[in-house]
Amino acid sequence: MAIEISHIDYSDLSGGLVRMMDRFKEEGTLTGEIEQDDRLRDDPNAALLGLLYDQRVRAESAFTGPLRLKDRLGHLDMAKIAKMDFEEFQEHFAESPAVHRFTNKMAENTQEVAGLIAEKYDGNAANMWNDGADLDTIEKRLKELPGFGPAKASKIKYVLHYFGHRDFSEA
Repeated sequence: MAIEISHIDYSDLSGGLVRMMDRFKEEGTLTGEIEQDDRLRDDPNAALLGLLYDQRVRAESAFTGPLRLKDRLGHLDMAKIAKMDFEEFQEHFAESPAVHRFTNKMAENTQEVAGLIAEKYDGNAANMWNDGADLDTIEKRLKELPGFGPAKASKIKYVLHYFGHRDFSEA
């Protein structure tokens, strides 16, 4: 189902995430499929992993990658993912269509991120941003995770806003 989200200025960005937000303005969907958007809205871990995967692949594929992983595993339980045998996890990750084109590195990053989310945020990525933290604090927390440098961390505002996890229309 399409939802109402106020638009925020993203003129400082370029790339696939901009294309997704433009599509949202025009068609009411970020990924091109409302059902996929809804699944990302329902699962903060999926939204976080989507941003992790937004690297050298089409943004829509990056953000639906965690949903493919969830379908294969039956969950996105960060503690379980962190404890999985890496080779077994990598097989699920690489299954066609792959979660990400860089299956080895992204599977490794996913398990490391999952371990930190399980340890520091009780297994729920939403705990990184739902404690009233300001945007600078959220970005700082993200940069502590593998695969999240300053450029990627700066996109969290748009991911959280457009996937309905946190309203940044007043920020």
